[in-house]
Amino acid sequence: MNKKLEAFLSLSKPRIGTLIMVTTALGFFMGGHGIVSWSLLAITLLGTFMSCAGAAALNNFIERDVDARMQRTCNRPLPSGLLTPAQALAYGVLMVLGGVSLLAVEVNLLTAFLALLTCFLYVVIYTPLKRITWLNTFVGAIPGALPPMGGWAAATGELGVGAWVLFLILFVWQHPHFYSIAWMYREDYRQAGFKMLPAIDSPEGTRTFRQIILYSIALIPVSLLPIWTGSAGWLYAFGAIVLGVTSLAVGIMFQRSKSVEDARRLLRTTVVYLPLLFFLIVADVQFFG
Repeated sequence: MNKKLEAFLSLSKPRIGTLIMVTTALGFFMGGHGIVSWSLLAITLLGTFMSCAGAAALNNFIERDVDARMQRTCNRPLPSGLLTPAQALAYGVLMVLGGVSLLAVEVNLLTAFLALLTCFLYVVIYTPLKRITWLNTFVGAIPGALPPMGGWAAATGELGVGAWVLFLILFVWQHPHFYSIAWMYREDYRQAGFKMLPAIDSPEGTRTFRQIILYSIALIPVSLLPIWTGSAGWLYAFGAIVLGVTSLAVGIMFQRSKSVEDARRLLRTTVVYLPLLFFLIVADVQFFG
């Protein structure tokens, strides 16, 4: 692949984009009680990916100077000189406008609005907050939890209770996920001036681990809400409890050791947790719904 194309792809943060498309597809599936239209799903995923890729590029543009000072980000396209700031800005704006416009014309205005809101909260609110307050993680979890609502809106044209349940699950899940990452790179964040909680916390990480354990505990009852809405049954309930208790146990191990190794273990656990939880929902609906 051409180095320039690789740089634009990297600018789009494809790993995050993949997760966003998966959660969007889940919202589409749950809202429509199945795939109501494969072509509509494809357009929804394309528009959502474009808008989120554009937001990621704009985030790279805004944080290019800080990224150059951090070991984990110094090789990104802008700090490394593979792309110019003007190229990143143009790419980001065009992708956001293109994605939102595609959703507005081919899907519906509600889905387009949710995509635009996601971009706005991520770029305009969350990105600058990272230099101001540790609450940036709480705020950043909001745009991170909106994609399944966009998928739901694409399939139904409205937002049902189930859409808000998916939002809440993703919102809570993000906290132990991102705090484990922030603990691993807390020195990097501190050097860059980011107010991530592990970077400004005590060496023991008292507040950080309190947040990890509290949100890990909260994730167990929150993950069971699809049963209350009738979106899933007892197969899902059993699996969700097992996954939630496992994640909490890993979080407690991390709290006790405070090691980078256990931070990485919690990160891997949260990464595996989400697709398994979604698989359980889909399997429950398909075979027992």
